[in-house]
Amino acid sequence: AAYRSEEMEGKLRDCKLKSHIHRKGKRGKLLTEQAKGSNRTKSTVRVRVEHVFGAQTNDMGGTLVRTIGLARAKAKIGMKNIAYNMRRLCQLRRINPNPA
Repeated sequence: AAYRSEEMEGKLRDCKLKSHIHRKGKRGKLLTEQAKGSNRTKSTVRVRVEHVFGAQTNDMGGTLVRTIGLARAKAKIGMKNIAYNMRRLCQLRRINPNPA
Protein backbone atom coordinates (compact mmCIF):
# COMPACT_ATOMS: atom_id res chain seq x y z
CA ALA A 1 0.00 0.00 0.00
CA ALA A 2 1.17 3.52 -0.71
CA TYR A 3 -0.23 4.97 2.50
CA ARG A 4 -1.13 3.68 5.95
CA SER A 5 -4.55 2.39 6.95
CA GLU A 6 -5.75 1.09 10.31
CA GLU A 7 -6.46 -2.30 8.75
CA MET A 8 -2.95 -2.67 7.32
CA GLU A 9 -1.28 -1.36 10.48
CA GLY A 10 -3.27 -3.88 12.54
CA LYS A 11 -2.18 -6.76 10.29
CA LEU A 12 1.45 -5.71 10.62
CA ARG A 13 1.16 -5.47 14.43
CA ASP A 14 -0.44 -8.93 14.58
CA CYS A 15 2.52 -10.35 12.65
CA LYS A 16 4.95 -8.40 14.89
CA LEU A 17 6.30 -6.44 11.90
CA LYS A 18 7.45 -2.83 11.77
CA SER A 19 5.52 -0.62 9.37
CA HIS A 20 7.48 0.95 6.52
CA ILE A 21 4.42 2.47 4.85
CA HIS A 22 4.26 6.20 4.06
CA ARG A 23 2.40 8.54 6.37
CA LYS A 24 -0.20 10.83 4.84
CA GLY A 25 -1.27 14.27 6.01
CA LYS A 26 -4.88 15.02 6.83
CA ARG A 27 -6.94 18.10 6.06
CA GLY A 28 -5.92 20.84 8.47
CA LYS A 29 -3.11 18.74 9.94
CA LEU A 30 0.05 18.71 7.87
CA LEU A 31 2.82 16.17 8.27
CA THR A 32 5.58 16.96 10.72
CA GLU A 33 9.12 17.47 9.45
CA GLN A 34 10.04 14.10 10.98
CA ALA A 35 7.23 12.35 9.08
CA LYS A 36 8.25 14.10 5.84
CA GLY A 37 11.84 12.97 6.33
CA SER A 38 10.70 9.44 7.08
CA ASN A 39 8.60 9.37 3.88
CA ARG A 40 11.56 10.72 1.90
CA THR A 41 13.84 7.97 3.24
CA LYS A 42 11.26 5.30 2.36
CA SER A 43 10.82 6.78 -1.11
CA THR A 44 14.51 6.46 -2.00
CA VAL A 45 14.33 2.70 -1.47
CA ARG A 46 10.88 2.30 -2.94
CA VAL A 47 11.60 4.12 -6.20
CA ARG A 48 14.42 1.74 -7.11
CA VAL A 49 12.09 -1.24 -6.84
CA GLU A 50 8.98 0.32 -8.36
CA HIS A 51 10.80 1.53 -11.48
CA VAL A 52 11.83 -2.04 -12.27
CA PHE A 53 8.30 -3.39 -11.86
CA GLY A 54 6.83 -0.44 -13.73
CA ALA A 55 9.15 -0.94 -16.70
CA GLN A 56 8.40 -4.65 -16.83
CA THR A 57 4.65 -4.04 -16.55
CA ASN A 58 4.41 -1.20 -19.06
CA ASP A 59 7.17 -2.00 -21.55
CA MET A 60 7.66 -5.75 -21.44
CA GLY A 61 4.27 -7.38 -21.79
CA GLY A 62 2.64 -6.85 -18.41
CA THR A 63 2.60 -8.95 -15.27
CA LEU A 64 0.56 -11.91 -16.47
CA VAL A 65 2.66 -15.02 -17.10
CA ARG A 66 0.96 -17.33 -19.59
CA THR A 67 2.87 -20.56 -19.21
CA ILE A 68 2.06 -24.05 -18.05
CA GLY A 69 4.20 -25.14 -15.13
CA LEU A 70 6.30 -23.42 -12.54
CA ALA A 71 9.61 -24.14 -14.31
CA ARG A 72 8.48 -22.36 -17.48
CA ALA A 73 7.06 -19.44 -15.50
CA LYS A 74 10.37 -19.05 -13.65
CA ALA A 75 12.26 -19.18 -16.95
CA LYS A 76 10.02 -16.54 -18.52
CA ILE A 77 10.35 -14.21 -15.53
CA GLY A 78 14.11 -14.78 -15.50
CA MET A 79 14.36 -13.87 -19.19
CA LYS A 80 12.30 -10.74 -18.57
CA ASN A 81 14.70 -9.78 -15.76
CA ILE A 82 17.72 -10.36 -18.00
CA ALA A 83 16.16 -8.25 -20.77
CA TYR A 84 15.45 -5.44 -18.28
CA ASN A 85 19.02 -5.55 -16.95
CA MET A 86 20.48 -5.44 -20.47
CA ARG A 87 18.26 -2.50 -21.39
CA ARG A 88 19.24 -0.70 -18.18
CA LEU A 89 22.94 -1.32 -18.88
CA CYS A 90 22.54 0.33 -22.30
CA GLN A 91 20.85 3.32 -20.66
CA LEU A 92 23.63 3.65 -18.08
CA ARG A 93 26.32 3.37 -20.75
CA ARG A 94 24.70 6.19 -22.73
CA ILE A 95 24.76 8.37 -19.60
CA ASN A 96 28.38 7.52 -18.73
CA PRO A 97 30.17 6.03 -21.77
CA ASN A 98 33.64 5.99 -20.18
CA PRO A 99 33.41 4.64 -16.61
CA ALA A 100 36.52 5.11 -14.52
